[in-house]
Amino acid sequence: MLKYLLKRFARSLFTLFLILTIVFILVRQMPIEGYFSNFDKMTETQIQNGLEQMGLTQPMWKQLLNFYTRLLHGDLGTSRVYYRGKPVWDILRTKLPLSVQLGSLAILFSMLVGLPMGTLMAKYKGRFPDQLGTVFIVLIQAVPAAVYYLFIQLYGTELLSIKLRFDEGNWISWILPVFSLSLGNIAYYAMWLRRYMVDESNKDYVTLARIKGAGEGRIMFRHIFRNAFVPMAQYLPTSFLNTVIGSIYIESIWSIKGMGGLLVDVIHKQDNEMILGIVLIFSCVGILGLMLGDLLMTLFDPRISFTKKAGEV
Repeated sequence: MLKYLLKRFARSLFTLFLILTIVFILVRQMPIEGYFSNFDKMTETQIQNGLEQMGLTQPMWKQLLNFYTRLLHGDLGTSRVYYRGKPVWDILRTKLPLSVQLGSLAILFSMLVGLPMGTLMAKYKGRFPDQLGTVFIVLIQAVPAAVYYLFIQLYGTELLSIKLRFDEGNWISWILPVFSLSLGNIAYYAMWLRRYMVDESNKDYVTLARIKGAGEGRIMFRHIFRNAFVPMAQYLPTSFLNTVIGSIYIESIWSIKGMGGLLVDVIHKQDNEMILGIVLIFSCVGILGLMLGDLLMTLFDPRISFTKKAGEV
């Protein structure tokens, strides 16, 4: 187990290195005009001096080396545009708690709705609950998220009589952003749980349980759901990544002062250090989710072992 975790950790570090390197190179390709608010009025000398101060005149390999050297010392750099002269971490740690709260509530709501929905769809396969759930899943997957996000914001705020701008101190203001952010995961959980439960219901042990006279409720929840949830467990932590991606747009349209809306803002302002700091945090969340998914599989399914090779008993 420890050996497997060390291997996964090493692969995760390499993946994180690739992500940060690619993003670092991409942000360095942005036009230099975006780094200066009064670019049209600046002389060539002033532009060169400004680029030198930002370290953008050095060779790419040296810029990258300096970045990783600072990162290994726990230094994410300093904001040059968004909050000039302030350390990136000092900015992010004030934004992160709000995004974590928003994402956690969305994940919790998704599980409370999506898992029962998938169970009902499997139990009433081909009937009205299943058809209704299928329509919902197709709608969420087929319609661009931006469309129903705006639809929910437009009509939801009117229905609840709240302002379009998010108010952290007003609990009602949390309802629509959390609901919007959870829709993708609700459809995801319901679709896959239904599929796994339908597959499990056709297996021999279910037929044997019925022959022995076990009730349908007991079969559905004590046997089918329990076994169908094992592969689902792997995807629960990774759904944090879907939540992170959705929060980028959700926080922007609701003017939520969290990490998602901040990313859009700093990209627009070409604040390279801020962009890399946010990408680092988002990447760590996604990679950690993948690792937790594997660990949950071992907890729910005792047949899985990371210490035995394939074919060993």
